[in-house]
Amino acid sequence: MATTQTFGGGVHPHEIGNGKDSTKSQLIVNAAAPARVTIAMSQHLGAPAACCVKVGQVVNMGQVIGEAQGAISAPVHASVSGKVVALTTCTITGGKSVPAVVIDNDYEDRWDESVKPCENVDALTAEDIQRIARDCGVVGLGGAVFPAAVKLNTSKLDPKPDTLVVNGSECEPYLTSDHRTMVENAEQIIDGIRFAMKATGVKCAKVGIEDNKPDAIEAMKAAATENIEIVALPAKYPQGYEKMLIYALTGRRVPNRALPSAVQCVVINVSTCAALSAAVREGKPIIDRVVTVAGRVAKPCNLRVRIGVPLLDILDQVGGMTEGVRKLIVGGPMMGKAIPDLNVPVTKNFSGFLALGDESVNAEESACIRCGRCLRACPMGLAPAKMDMLVRHGNYQGAVNIGALNCMECGSCTYVCPAKRELLQAIRVAKAVGGRIKGV
Repeated sequence: MATTQTFGGGVHPHEIGNGKDSTKSQLIVNAAAPARVTIAMSQHLGAPAACCVKVGQVVNMGQVIGEAQGAISAPVHASVSGKVVALTTCTITGGKSVPAVVIDNDYEDRWDESVKPCENVDALTAEDIQRIARDCGVVGLGGAVFPAAVKLNTSKLDPKPDTLVVNGSECEPYLTSDHRTMVENAEQIIDGIRFAMKATGVKCAKVGIEDNKPDAIEAMKAAATENIEIVALPAKYPQGYEKMLIYALTGRRVPNRALPSAVQCVVINVSTCAALSAAVREGKPIIDRVVTVAGRVAKPCNLRVRIGVPLLDILDQVGGMTEGVRKLIVGGPMMGKAIPDLNVPVTKNFSGFLALGDESVNAEESACIRCGRCLRACPMGLAPAKMDMLVRHGNYQGAVNIGALNCMECGSCTYVCPAKRELLQAIRVAKAVGGRIKGV
């Protein structure tokens, strides 16, 4: 076992009501195929894909319907077979309106001819694996949705990475989609890790899994091959953030505003590794993903759902919401985004869909009591209360000057604040306004 470090700050969010316990032991269920999907052309970091189909055109599962644009982008594929009925716009997580393709499902599940298994995976080069990841639209499924092909291409890095850091921590309350994927598909994840190692040229991989997932640790250890180490980490939020995870597994500190490559690491999520394996071996693009549906719903579970299905369909399949729902969240309760309605379609960054009640609503805020809890909780060593004060006085540049742009937006400061002040929201304002003034 590797020697693990404990990063500074962080919190241990209480998992009350329907937390991880409601879904962590349930098998992943394939959701029923939707009658219609609305597939966003922007569901990855970077330039949106450009629509390449027309209204009335018949498409197949896995067919490219949006072509990647630029160096940082990813293609988008049809998640059902059927007819294109509209080229429109849709609202995605965060409230942004983006171009989208609407497809009516013909329920034939007809795969596109371009989706076919690789005849000799052992003969694939690093460049081949990077190309397949790009063509299949593989992106980070932990939430960042950074195009995997860009991350796997280390040819221009100097010095070269020596360690692949694999994120299996899933430290947010409620979410168990990665957990169940590790338990049920450990061999596929390990296979994807091996492809990622070959693509990046690294010689070893370290998989960090929090110790509140003993079944996942056991399954991954049983599947692990040479030079892939499974490391049990003490449960602590935000363990899954790449800088925290790198430190926990390697002891290396990533400098502020720097990438993992600065300390010779490449970071990838376990579900992304499973998707990479499917892409390389079977030629399958990402047309579905596992989503934790939990909180105040009748039947909390992990569903494998098609990209583009509306959230309303997902709710129907879990028996609807129970009483007392106050907020709908995509992602986890700490870093997820609240949404205004159920017409939002599933995109590749959907790790969870939560219906929360009073536990999600802050009490009325009061004056800062200078307790210092936000200072102790911040894993980046920032001063959230001071930034909040500067923002309230309109001094956005001052907040940027003392480190607002280094905030990872984990929400630990807001979580621990006894005065219930919206510290994270203030920092986001500082980053948006002060950062623009500064030109970054």
